Amino acid sequence: MVDTTVAHVGKNLSDAMRILGDGQRGMEEKTEGSIFSRTSIPGPLQEAGQDVATILHLIHSLIHEEEEGEDKPNPQMQNVGEQGHMALLGHSLAAYVSVLDRERLRKLTTRILSDTTLWLCRLFRYENGSAYFHEDDREGLVNVCRLVINACYDDYASEGYAVLSSKQPVIYQSASSRPGLGQHLCNQLGLPLSSLCTVPCNTLFGSQHQMDIALLDKLIKEDVESGKFPLLLIANAGTHLAGHTDKLGRLRDLCDQYKMWLHVEGINLATLVLGEASSAVMAATRSDSMTLTPGPWLGLPAVTAVTLYRHEDPALSLAAGLTSSQPVEKLRALPLWLSLQYLGHSGIIQKIRHATMLSQQLLQNLKSVSSIKTSDVLAMEITLIDALTMVEDELHSPVVLLKYSQEITAASSSGSVDAYCAGEKEVLDAINRWLGKQLAQMVPASGVDVVELEDEGTCVRFSPLLTAADLGTQPEDVDNLVKKLLELVPLMTSTMSSRQDFKEETHQRSPYLRYVEELSWPGLGAVRYEPQVEGIDDIRRTKEIKKINAELLKQLQELDTDIIFSTGPEFAKEEDCIFISMVADDIDVSELMETILTLGRDIEENGRLLENMTEVVRKGIREAELELLKANDEKLMEEGMLRQLPLVGSVLNWFSPVQTSIKGRTFSLAAGSLDSTEVTYSTKAQSGRPPLKDSSTSSLERLQGQKLFRRSGAGSDSLSESSSIGQAEGSTSIHSPSLSVPEVDSACQCIPEEIQDSSQQKQHGQVEDKAFLEERKLEGQEGQPS
Repeated sequence: MVDTTVAHVGKNLSDAMRILGDGQRGMEEKTEGSIFSRTSIPGPLQEAGQDVATILHLIHSLIHEEEEGEDKPNPQMQNVGEQGHMALLGHSLAAYVSVLDRERLRKLTTRILSDTTLWLCRLFRYENGSAYFHEDDREGLVNVCRLVINACYDDYASEGYAVLSSKQPVIYQSASSRPGLGQHLCNQLGLPLSSLCTVPCNTLFGSQHQMDIALLDKLIKEDVESGKFPLLLIANAGTHLAGHTDKLGRLRDLCDQYKMWLHVEGINLATLVLGEASSAVMAATRSDSMTLTPGPWLGLPAVTAVTLYRHEDPALSLAAGLTSSQPVEKLRALPLWLSLQYLGHSGIIQKIRHATMLSQQLLQNLKSVSSIKTSDVLAMEITLIDALTMVEDELHSPVVLLKYSQEITAASSSGSVDAYCAGEKEVLDAINRWLGKQLAQMVPASGVDVVELEDEGTCVRFSPLLTAADLGTQPEDVDNLVKKLLELVPLMTSTMSSRQDFKEETHQRSPYLRYVEELSWPGLGAVRYEPQVEGIDDIRRTKEIKKINAELLKQLQELDTDIIFSTGPEFAKEEDCIFISMVADDIDVSELMETILTLGRDIEENGRLLENMTEVVRKGIREAELELLKANDEKLMEEGMLRQLPLVGSVLNWFSPVQTSIKGRTFSLAAGSLDSTEVTYSTKAQSGRPPLKDSSTSSLERLQGQKLFRRSGAGSDSLSESSSIGQAEGSTSIHSPSLSVPEVDSACQCIPEEIQDSSQQKQHGQVEDKAFLEERKLEGQEGQPS
């Protein structure tokens, strides 16, 4: 018979996982007060208690509320699998078991702790070891250091830290260790930072991520001669970034020589459960202690880390905090105890083997890709001795590093190789950052990320031991990852090959175009159009540059092309620039730059034309007003004062009509002159002509449906014939597709429509002045009596 309470705990957990997993509400009949929303949180504790389902729905809403109102979809709960459910059940059972009577609790916790310790020691080949279960993966190392201090300093238990002053303890760690690990140890142990010695990695021989053993030996000798006490050495079986393993066998011998404690940690320790573990990782079984993180390896959520250690004195272990007399603390092992039983020995090995096979699959598939370097290739490039051993160890590592790298001979099709190589490393790092982000978006189940290494630079990391169990990575996901990578390689190659051409083409169009050096931009490059305006201050010039480049960017983004134009990264060094994205190998860089230059000139000239036009219009209006006043005076002198009176003038005009000619005026925007309308009325030809089609847009229409800037095809020919969209230098027509007309002041608000029309029909547009309107009004008054 199963305990009803235990069964109830399991049922509640299943219900909770179902509600949080699918997020479906089955509470339509609930009252409004029981439904929680964002506006009611935080708030006072409700008067009436809530049931379990309501509280779980509240948790679900809190998990997903950050995504409300955003375009991206709500996050989905991670599929933890059945073994994950067992781990979560362990936390619930631990709380239930803790209420048992003390004797039953002691027997139960002793059995759970003994079983879990035995299983882990056999799985990871760590004979005669003890286990310490801890939440923080650094806590085990901290307590191990306390154990070693208690063992090496006899009076430490009674005198405390005063005994350390005679011989200061020294903790050694690799430069490739986790950032902040050594500082955390010193803070927790109350040691000065001078007690921490960071050993550099190999600089001439071996892997750049392995501890330099010869230098370590030298440092230990210097510390011993200066009266210090070598206490503990932290070695890596898989560094946190690259997954490299130190030479643990030689480090073990060195620790035996100086009677130091050897502690090992790293992701490669997971391969100890396999029969084909490498010799470098197998040496970790000879260490004095090692920290394991089975949670991510096996896909177990909220499972503690484990530190296995060997020490014969249980009193010192108790003093160091590695064991506890409180049965409740021993229940930390319960979730792992349940999960290990659920998976079984073969299930655990299968999960670790699956992750390592995914790594080997990726390595094998990328061997034929010349532009992609992987972990084994990088290891061979940076080592001068022990190359075979190094590569063998790297092939057994579950961490795969890959990076895009192009041969120098293909740096530029026509440019200088030396100029390209000047910032090659920074450019390649930017390209590889872009590659990692693209692969993570295209194949999210792969779990790839980007790491920054000191010597190799930026690399893309594939570490299935940390992600495969949680994401459910399968061999087809690796195949898809390789497929997407092969699709991106030609794009990166063509972009790298065209960067120098882009720079040279920009320099050839100086001073209108200025090349902007931005090595961190993963694309063709950046350019800025600079107007050639004289006699203006720096503030006005800056505003003019910003205005023109903003309009230029807008027009470039409207072109029918595969190239992406943008304002660049958020923290770019230069402002008011146009950043050009990755380009294909058939892009004509010269044609692209000519288009940018032509559009920039058009925008600059159109802006000047509008400024000049505004001044001409103001001048024409003033002249038209003077002409109107002069015409009114002449009319008064010719007709006399009596004809101006409304009633008398009508009678006189009835008996003695006056034949007067209409002396209207027209203002030509093209010529900037005020002319008579006599010809217009004599030939009866009045405005009202249909608007003419802008001939400057013909190139865009001819290229409709075709991509621009291609080296071959009709689109490229048509674009070159029309000088890449726009008219030749010196033209005064206004044809920018999205050009904005500046506002005109109140003196010329009567004709802004005509200004815009004339910008499209400059050789035909004419605007009638106020004289014409006055003449028509007078004509109507004269014709009323008849």
